[in-house]
Amino acid sequence: MTNKEKARERREKRMQEISLLRTIPYSDHQRWWSSENVVAVVTGSNRGIGLEIARQLASHGLTVVLTARNVDAGLEAVTSLRHQGGFKVDFHQLDVTDASSIKEFGRWIKQTFGGLDILVNNAGVNYNLGSDNSVEFAETVVSTNYHGTKNIIKAMIPLMRPSPQGARIVNVSSRLGRVYGRRNRLANVELRDQLSNPDSLTEELIDRTVSTFIDQVKDGTWESGGWPQTFTDYSISKLAVNAYTRMIAKELSTRQEGEKIYVNSFCPGWVKTAMTGFAGNMSPEDAADTGVWLSLVLSQEAVTGKFFAERREINF
Repeated sequence: MTNKEKARERREKRMQEISLLRTIPYSDHQRWWSSENVVAVVTGSNRGIGLEIARQLASHGLTVVLTARNVDAGLEAVTSLRHQGGFKVDFHQLDVTDASSIKEFGRWIKQTFGGLDILVNNAGVNYNLGSDNSVEFAETVVSTNYHGTKNIIKAMIPLMRPSPQGARIVNVSSRLGRVYGRRNRLANVELRDQLSNPDSLTEELIDRTVSTFIDQVKDGTWESGGWPQTFTDYSISKLAVNAYTRMIAKELSTRQEGEKIYVNSFCPGWVKTAMTGFAGNMSPEDAADTGVWLSLVLSQEAVTGKFFAERREINF
């Protein structure tokens, strides 16, 4: 058996384990959300992984707010979920690249629910399929995947409600954004070290990294800039998301008990959704699992500033 076949066999076995875990109901002591109306916001959730995360969270009894740029698509998704199981779901338009849209969404959340408890940042774009590696839309990719995620986190943190179990922020990311990934790493060793060192990791450094990449895309020098050579713009955007996850988790870790916010990111895998042209090797149900698990895990078992895949921690 080749290494590739062995890896496929391991993945299939793990997916079977995860599918089984999803069939086991949470016990009463695990359902920390059973005694209150816990609100979970899932961005970009009118289809694909986001919709499945919303469905699974709603199936556990949470109140879930779907968001999408397109109002009709969002309302259609909400109607579908309500018909499936009478889930407690609502919708509000949100464009994470638009500051005024984020502000209006925050105002609505506060007015409607008084705040939120869980934020799942799923909204994202990718314009490359298969072996494509165009950076034609690099600005849009970075603006949506990184800046959009960062800006909605900043807007929602003041609205996250105190809780003995802590609030949760879960960022949908990718293994392609790993600083020390074997196949898609940055060539600049010094930059890799800075981005992986919690003591040197700052928002300014992350912003400067993505800004330098965009500048090189504009002047046509990005191919010699030492950036990842496959899915380059998407990889850079998710590298920034992972770095920001670690940075903001460290900042929030000093909060007192009852005001904790746990922040983690995860890779859903190569999923059969519109973003991959439905060419992935995982179902949305399996792909959503880790994000849902990170949203619901008990505070005694919760970690922060980590990166996961298939319910297992992996290196950034």
